[in-house]
Amino acid sequence: MAVTAEWIAVDWGTSKLRAFAMAGDTVLAEAQSDDGMARLTKDGFGPALLALVEDWLAAGVTDVVACGMVGARQGWVEAPYGAVPTAPLPARPVLVPETDRRLRVFVVPGLKQEQPADVMRGEETQVAGFLARNPNWDGVICLPGTHTKWVHVSADEVVSFRTFMTGEMFALMSGQSVLQHSVGAGWDAAAFEDGLGKTLSRPESLAAELFGIRASDLLHAMPSSAGRARLSGLLLGAELAASKPYWLGQNIAVVGEAGLSEVYANALKSQGGMAAVVDCQEMTIAGLSAARKLLG
Repeated sequence: MAVTAEWIAVDWGTSKLRAFAMAGDTVLAEAQSDDGMARLTKDGFGPALLALVEDWLAAGVTDVVACGMVGARQGWVEAPYGAVPTAPLPARPVLVPETDRRLRVFVVPGLKQEQPADVMRGEETQVAGFLARNPNWDGVICLPGTHTKWVHVSADEVVSFRTFMTGEMFALMSGQSVLQHSVGAGWDAAAFEDGLGKTLSRPESLAAELFGIRASDLLHAMPSSAGRARLSGLLLGAELAASKPYWLGQNIAVVGEAGLSEVYANALKSQGGMAAVVDCQEMTIAGLSAARKLLG
């Protein structure tokens, strides 16, 4: 069925481009491609977007509101960071110059923190979407992924945040380190829980415990599924130990992909932290809708 978009919401990351044909706050259709920021030159963003959304365009000009790495220095247009503490959408989205005449494209700015130094692009839109759906909510929003964010929110502002490279560390260690020989497919819940407990109580032991995965394989033929789960548990335990000042005693929301979010929520529950799990795509769309309202 043919779809005509009133406007188009875009989540443009490093590896993926996702677009949503919108009527008000309602999604009419969605599409995605592998044309993430990392694959494109400056002159490639416009054609990549049109290839995905051209069939949704009506006569005249259609607004597009995009978030994510499309606004990075290497992206389509650099959208300057807003400094915390600030509203998650600190300024009107940035207009992309010289686009196809059928499009008016805006990019949502990211957020920065001077001390300790930190930045985010894309997650601020999910935070904005969560706050639009949950007004006057105070607490901590965890956004798990390759680079997990812990965001302290109060009075509808982002007060502070920290980023943990846990997801990237897992990918590198399981795929390129000596542990690749001891980490395989499958899952072992007991091995995960044991690893989580080890570094939650003694995060300084992380480096030694990591090599223990390889040693246990060589000496005790530990199954590769247990190696994978233990690696995940050790890394997440160290992250939760370091982020405890954020989540301890706070309202917690986990905004991410369902499977990974449940891992975080269950790990927090084991430490007495009760977290609500929220779909990240829904929050991204809600945040882009909020950003569109700033256009006037």
